[in-house]
Amino acid sequence: MILLALLAAPFAAGVLSGLARKRTQMEAINLAGFVATFLIAIAIAAEVLRAGSVSLWAGFLYADALSALMMLLNSAVALICSVYAVGYLRDGHVDDLGYLRKYYVLTPLFVCAMMLVAMASSLGVMWAAIELTTLASVFLVTFYGKATSLEAAWKYAIIGSVGLSMALFGTIVTYYAGHKLPGADGIAGLSWFNLAQQAALLDKTSMRMAFVLALLGYGTKAGLAPMHTWKPDVYSEAPVPTAAILSTAMLNCAVYGLIRFYILTSRCLGPEYPGGLLLLLGIFSMGIAVPFVLVQRNLRRMLAYSTIDQAGIMVAALGIGGKVASIALMLHMTFHSAAKPLLFFCAGNIGQRFKTDLFRNLKGGIIGVMPITGTALFLGTLAIVGLPPLSLFQSEFLMVGAAFGGGHMLAGGLFILFGIGLFAGMVLHVNNLVLGPSEGEAAPFFPWRDGAIAALSAVLVVIGFWLPGPLLELIRRAAVVVAG
Repeated sequence: MILLALLAAPFAAGVLSGLARKRTQMEAINLAGFVATFLIAIAIAAEVLRAGSVSLWAGFLYADALSALMMLLNSAVALICSVYAVGYLRDGHVDDLGYLRKYYVLTPLFVCAMMLVAMASSLGVMWAAIELTTLASVFLVTFYGKATSLEAAWKYAIIGSVGLSMALFGTIVTYYAGHKLPGADGIAGLSWFNLAQQAALLDKTSMRMAFVLALLGYGTKAGLAPMHTWKPDVYSEAPVPTAAILSTAMLNCAVYGLIRFYILTSRCLGPEYPGGLLLLLGIFSMGIAVPFVLVQRNLRRMLAYSTIDQAGIMVAALGIGGKVASIALMLHMTFHSAAKPLLFFCAGNIGQRFKTDLFRNLKGGIIGVMPITGTALFLGTLAIVGLPPLSLFQSEFLMVGAAFGGGHMLAGGLFILFGIGLFAGMVLHVNNLVLGPSEGEAAPFFPWRDGAIAALSAVLVVIGFWLPGPLLELIRRAAVVVAG
């Protein structure tokens, strides 16, 4: 029943927020709901570490180490974003109860759908849950009701729907590939665990087609190039807490879907076929992001292209395959789930203070006017570009080592080259933004916004040097699932 409780907590928060009549009630309900979701995710992770797995309804809902890690990371992101959202919406003078109800109802439902993605043992239910995340989040993108917000939401809905249609076709073809397997009658034919156990017997031609469709479908949701064009618009128009969830938790869900199909396909065809396609799209996404970051003029759009790069890094690690690359992927997801929300929170503070995201209008000196935000922005940028000894350097170093060790010399060289390009672009922009003479009075301390930034900054520093033992063990076991 603990899995059902993980779905019930955010769902109840969304329903109760819809019934609330005061802002403070909506805030309290959301905070309580996400605290409960995070605590339940911890309990599930602990049970998985103890027993190996958790299941409900004859395995219809199921959590292994990989699922438990996704639930833990995504619930942590949702919790810190709910704390930041209180200050962001208050200080942004969003006072209309209709707007507030829209945010505080849809966000928990969005998170509920992401929890279902991680615990669904059926590939069909997993696809439906990812479709639900789109339905919930597309209305959050339209939160401010501007023409640009509506345009971004329309682009997100159209491109996302096309991508998920391909993922649906990939799921159907996978069902066809295994419809003659023992125990594949009815909905059991889409059971990931049944398919994984008998993957060598799946129809190979069908699985080739299924993986291509799934890669294009879930790759669109992850924002891999060339299906990435919705990301810069959506991330720059959505409320900052929503953009932070999309860039981390939603990215985790999309990569999770790819991982499940990668495992099936590699067991059926060998790792070379799916690995080569993943590596190609991953490196291509990293390369596409670099020139756009270098010439970027908008802070939040720069973070969007950084997320495209990070999606490419994760998918490239999955394509490299093997034990080292798998643990690097799990570590990278963990570290990225702390670093990217921090950057979006800083962008939100800057946008609310200066009423712009354009570099030419910000002029620099942020650290003098907003010391907490400026310091955190610089710290988060150094982490996200992989500067040692911060956390993401460790996972990227492991990935490069796995690439060269696995004979992927060209991919490893391009990984380093594109990483240097992204480092140069982001550090140059953020350096000009943070340093320099300051104009205006120092901003007062905003407890909700600045408190969330300070807490996340501390977490980002600590995990660069130390991970709690149970979390590290969960990461190791998740990597074992990925590596097969």
